[in-house]
Amino acid sequence: MTLLEIMRTSAVIPVIAIDDPEHAVPLAKALVAGGIRVLEVTLRTRHGLGAIRAMSAVEGAIVGVGTLTQPEEFAAARDAGAVFGVSPGLTPALIAAAKSSGLPLLPGVMTPSEVMAAREQGFQQLKLFPAVPAGGVGMLNAINGPLPDITFCPTGGISQVTASSFLACKNVACVGGSWLTPKDAMQAGDWDKITELAKAASSLRG
Repeated sequence: MTLLEIMRTSAVIPVIAIDDPEHAVPLAKALVAGGIRVLEVTLRTRHGLGAIRAMSAVEGAIVGVGTLTQPEEFAAARDAGAVFGVSPGLTPALIAAAKSSGLPLLPGVMTPSEVMAAREQGFQQLKLFPAVPAGGVGMLNAINGPLPDITFCPTGGISQVTASSFLACKNVACVGGSWLTPKDAMQAGDWDKITELAKAASSLRG
């Protein structure tokens, strides 16, 4: 699948931080059962790579790696089973690592100049991050005028309540959010609650 096809698979891409490796598989199964197949597992905890490896074995799951900030993380995540990567920003070293690893990258941008710089490097699918501080829906609509060939996954500050307004933007394929994986539900093993949240998120785009 191309990165754009992956982005269009799920209206919401959950931004996942795994504190307990035992949560990885049941969490992935709960999200997929609710219609959310694209999962971004961040490297914010030491269990990130292990969780990617475990969740990649779940039928129907399309697992990517998030919070890529160091070049060496690309190959490690790819070898763990990640099929796409997400970074909070974009640097020459990350561009080189993405190309050498073959891992499709969704890089974070915040300003029109950063969007144009990313496009010059061949990136047309971008993450507006942090989306709400960057200007939210207003920024996305404004960027669409001069840069209509760019497709976004806004992430950062988006909630279940506000997600639909972002998804209504012409240049938005999906949104990223952490509300699908509440800590209390994960710690309690309340996977049914997470499946219900996933079902609600799946319906946001109709």
